[in-house]
Formats: sequence, C-alpha cells, structure tokens
Amino acid sequence: MSTLLDLRPAGTRSVLVELPGNASVRKLVVAAREQIAGLEEVVAGHDTVLLVWEPGRRPPTDLKDRLAAVLSSRHRDPEPRTIALDVRYDGPDLGAVADACNMSPEEVVRRHAAAVYEVGFLGFAPGFAYLLGGDPQLQPPRRDSPRARVPAGSLALAGEYSAIYPTASPGGWHLLGSCDATLFDLARPEPALLTTGTRVELRVGGA
Repeated sequence: MSTLLDLRPAGTRSVLVELPGNASVRKLVVAAREQIAGLEEVVAGHDTVLLVWEPGRRPPTDLKDRLAAVLSSRHRDPEPRTIALDVRYDGPDLGAVADACNMSPEEVVRRHAAAVYEVGFLGFAPGFAYLLGGDPQLQPPRRDSPRARVPAGSLALAGEYSAIYPTASPGGWHLLGSCDATLFDLARPEPALLTTGTRVELRVGGA
C-alpha cells in the first residue's frame, strides 16, 4: 500500500490527513484509535481523516512518520464487521438507472444486490454511510433535479456510491428501493448502525 500522505493543521489539536484513497482511510481509522494515544475523535472522509486530540493534548511532532508506519505495516487487519440488510427494489428511479446504464431493470437489481459493500465514510446526515464496492457498470451520475424530500430508508445510488437514507431529507441520488432497518438511533450506545469499514450485504425481498 502506498504511504503517500499529507498533513494539514486544523486548529491547535487537530490534523487533517490527506491519503491516496479510501482503502488507506479505512485502515487508518482502525489503526489510529489503537496506536495513537490521546485521540478524542477520528472522522473519515473519502480520502481524508481528521484526527482530533483530547483537550490539553496536541499532535505529536513525529505524527507523519507514525502514520506512514501504520499505513505501510503488513500486519493482518481485523476482519470487518458484516451487516446484512433486507431491501426491496421498489424505487421510482429503477427504470431511469437501467436506461442510463444500458441494461434492464432486472439486471440492475441483480448487479446491485450481488455486490458486497464497505462503508467508506459517513457524512451528509447522521448515520448516512457512503457504501463503496458496487458494480463498476452501475455508476449513473446524480439526478439533474434533486428531490426536496427523500423518505427515510430509501436505497439510493449515485456514481460509485450507494447509500440508505437514515432519515428523511433532500437528496439528489437515484432511488432504487427501500429498507426498514433503523440506521441511526440516539438511544443506542453506538447510534450509527453502519460505521467506517463495516461490510454491508443486501438481501432482496425483506419484509
């Protein structure tokens, strides 16, 4: 794995780490909490990780060397947590996605459901997980006209990302289907069901 990375200060106790890709992000998110002392928060983006230290602590002066060692290490990464979600391909944009990708709606469903996804990062809204690893033939651009309201539980697709909307919100992604799982709940010890690095499998025909 490449160890190319760039560090940018973000205040007195935070550093934004720019990385060569999301695989490096996922590796660093796991390793940072285990190997770097004093972290208060680790926030992943597609190719960045924001490291925030606890009040009264500051990033170590040799941070870049430490991160490079983490990313170049060859130790076996822990097996990612896998969550299976029951979904229905009943979304209003299924036909439009099929047309854009030059395939039948049935083929879109088959290809989309067959992939094994991994959460690259969270953003946009609490619990909104950006899923990577989909079929490369299923990468339609965002809708020309975003919707003012996308229902909670909508299974959506845009470019290389898939997602399930945890709450109702505006959105410009194509809606392929729906899911009844509660993806974000403040009453849980870990409110977000899906976290960076979680592996996600889609099961068609959920009740």
